[in-house]
Amino acid sequence: MDIRMTDARERLIELARERGASLAGLSQLIGRNPTYLQQFVRKGSPRKLEEEDRRTLAEFFGVAESELGAPADKSYVGPLVDWVEVPRLSLDASAGPGALGAQEIPFDAFRFSPRWLREMGLEGADLTAIRVEGDSMEPLLRSGDEIFVDRNKRGHEGIHVVRIGDALHVKQLQASAPGRIALISLNKAYAPIDLAREEVEVIGRVVWKGGRV
Repeated sequence: MDIRMTDARERLIELARERGASLAGLSQLIGRNPTYLQQFVRKGSPRKLEEEDRRTLAEFFGVAESELGAPADKSYVGPLVDWVEVPRLSLDASAGPGALGAQEIPFDAFRFSPRWLREMGLEGADLTAIRVEGDSMEPLLRSGDEIFVDRNKRGHEGIHVVRIGDALHVKQLQASAPGRIALISLNKAYAPIDLAREEVEVIGRVVWKGGRV
């Protein structure tokens, strides 16, 4: 039995749980099929992580590569000054009736390497992380998912977090008529909401998601 790889599998599960990330999402992060890390963790196949995959995951979690099975001499953690923090806010963006906004004071933060942000196309983004509540954006976004909102990208079509009155929503935006905007749910059980443009404050575009399997 390879004790080092057993420890690496257990550590990967622990890190994913702490970050609130799914193994499927992490598999996609390293360019693999969604079941790749699930197979690595549960079945030991592959027997070990490829070096490039291991490095990407270590950078994502901000840990040494040795924690994910690398030999000690291949362990690496970038300087702390190089990490970019994405604040987590005590807000829920509703994929349902509407979540009341709270004070936008970070209670925690995700930490990423600039390289990972660059590879995800998020370099220079003004990011904040908030939680999805409700089921109107299923199957793409599920209740409990954490989403990154880029405040630099607003007012275009796509999935956005918007504020209507005091309530936050996450919806797909679509121009419906001059001066009006439609908020579209991906779950067909919810009808589109058509509003005057001035009734909707666009907070930012959803550019990344993470959640449990």
